[in-house]
Amino acid sequence: MASLYHDLGFLILGSRLRRMSEYFLAEVNKVYQELDLPFEAGWFPLFFILAREQQVSIRQAADELMTSHSAISQLVAKLKERELITSFESSEDRRVQLIGLSEKGIQLKNRLQPVWESISNSMEEMETTYPDVAHFLPAVARLEQHFESQPLSGIIMDRVQQDTRALNGVNNGEKPRKV
Repeated sequence: MASLYHDLGFLILGSRLRRMSEYFLAEVNKVYQELDLPFEAGWFPLFFILAREQQVSIRQAADELMTSHSAISQLVAKLKERELITSFESSEDRRVQLIGLSEKGIQLKNRLQPVWESISNSMEEMETTYPDVAHFLPAVARLEQHFESQPLSGIIMDRVQQDTRALNGVNNGEKPRKV
């Protein structure tokens, strides 16, 4: 299987990143289960924001996490069901729903923080052991920045058009152009 990933290179990048993400989340979830912590790794980004900010609007959370309002709303519903967060109307604007950690959520956060520190320390240790890993997060950040300024679909469509023009030039008897 490793050969397929190597052979396909960028064509299979999304699948490789998803597989790695799923692996990472599953392994972290094993740690939470082993430590009897009622928490899922996928909740971490929102939970962390609430631990840091005390309260935010759903829109603020969605913007900060670069995800949809509905995705955050679904996660909020799940965390409210588990009584880990509360929600309430903003006193300044009744249309705005604010969310924050409940008392149960705060207690869980206090139990989670040492685990989060251990996860971070473990990854930093891996970075020291495998120096190439040190380039991973900066490379991902650069890709994210690049895709914010120019979406991947636009880059691909530009290339498709260039390649199509070059191919048509060859088919019309013109001298092939380098692409």
